[in-house]
Amino acid sequence: MSVWFALKVLIALGVALVIVRLGFAFLGGLSRPVPEPPPAGELRKVRLTYRCGICSTEVRMTAANDEVPDPPRHCQEDMDLVTPVDDL
Repeated sequence: MSVWFALKVLIALGVALVIVRLGFAFLGGLSRPVPEPPPAGELRKVRLTYRCGICSTEVRMTAANDEVPDPPRHCQEDMDLVTPVDDL
């Protein structure tokens, strides 16, 4: 009976060690610093929504070469930025 108890304790310690290591790995992944912005000329991730003032077509821009790019054109006019200023 003591052999089974010792085996159960060893298995429990092994599982606990695996859980602790996974927890540390997860927390370590969250603590990495924010990467540097890309050099000029490379695309950056943005989330901007534009709306055409004439026909109300909406466009979401997800990548741009600048943080606040020039608006796209639709119906021969510049589109209006719909994304709230706080989200930029």
